[in-house]
Amino acid sequence: MSADGGYASYDYLRGDLPLPMVPLAPDGPRVAPWTTPPAPEVVARARVLVEESLTVSLHDHPVLFPADMADTPRYNRTGRQHTAFAGLRSSGITIVLDGMMDGTACVTGNAPWQWDDVVVDLGMRLADLAHSDDVVVVRSVAEAEAVHAAGKVGLVFGLEAATPIGNDLDKLDVLYGLGIRHCGLVYSDANALGSGCNEPVDGGLTTLGRAAVRRMNRLGMAVDVAHSSDRTGIDACAVSEAPVLCTHAGAKAVWDIPRLKSDDLLRAVAGTGGVIGMSAAPHTTVSHDHRAHSLASVMDHLLHCIDLVGIDHVGLGPDTLFGDHVGLHTTFSSLLQTAPRPGAPEPERVAWVDGMENPAECFPNVAAWLLDHGFDDDDVRKVLGGNVLRALRATWAR
Repeated sequence: MSADGGYASYDYLRGDLPLPMVPLAPDGPRVAPWTTPPAPEVVARARVLVEESLTVSLHDHPVLFPADMADTPRYNRTGRQHTAFAGLRSSGITIVLDGMMDGTACVTGNAPWQWDDVVVDLGMRLADLAHSDDVVVVRSVAEAEAVHAAGKVGLVFGLEAATPIGNDLDKLDVLYGLGIRHCGLVYSDANALGSGCNEPVDGGLTTLGRAAVRRMNRLGMAVDVAHSSDRTGIDACAVSEAPVLCTHAGAKAVWDIPRLKSDDLLRAVAGTGGVIGMSAAPHTTVSHDHRAHSLASVMDHLLHCIDLVGIDHVGLGPDTLFGDHVGLHTTFSSLLQTAPRPGAPEPERVAWVDGMENPAECFPNVAAWLLDHGFDDDDVRKVLGGNVLRALRATWAR
């Protein structure tokens, strides 16, 4: 690192890292494994299903994070995120829809990313993957299937919010040309396209937002409403001619906080042929039956969504990462000065989400839980990725 905090060079072959990172191997996991797994034979059957299936994470962060999460804003601002190759290879996930960190807290609030920041960051991420043989970029269903056949891992790049395009829809075309295949309309704060889930007044999708949805449909770019307000998401579903994704969320009916989605929005997503991804970001998809966030809490949201819209419209968007996720939330909550909504239910605070803490454990554990609760192999495959693949076939241009 140079004296001014910048980087004079970046050596892909040696993999130079700017900060001490969370170790992925051979030091072992950061936290304890799932504390309540089913019988060993069920776990073994689940692992076979995961290994044989084309699995799709609707949302995870497949990059290295600093050992001290307080360093994350500085790390992100370098525009040099490093892919977590070792963790991905052990995850059992075939395809990860990667929203890139510049699509989240860096778009709103503290030190927001601008258009040039996003393009440079995307280029750096692509350069990182260009030096890998077994973790590769995916831009089409055919490429996803080829990755599965070859036993590799594929990353599908996207943005969690379209905020950096401003009011210039042609920038969606530029993003598509650079490989972006999914995009959130808004993050938690409003932008020119619509309202975010944190806004006190839900203004819904704007006229520009409607045009953006139509442009994304024509391009073959998936529309994501994970961080949209309920009205914005419902409006987007009404406009879209392709399946809409809610990549990482849960049900307000199970745990009533702004980050989660109303039954009306969940029905609207399913009505487009879309898929709802269950999130496991700490202290979000909690339930009154399981107030200490765990795999059981997340499955309460999954079961509610299955009862509401059917097994064909649910999937997994765990929103996990290799590192201290609770610490990450603490860092950004401090920077953005966020506070819980008055009257919102309070979960028991946890240091990590038991059973769904990082990408390497989520899919095998969910598969084991589903099998242990009477779901058959075909339904488990749908949740692990089959539903998402079906939606992407109807969304992507090729």
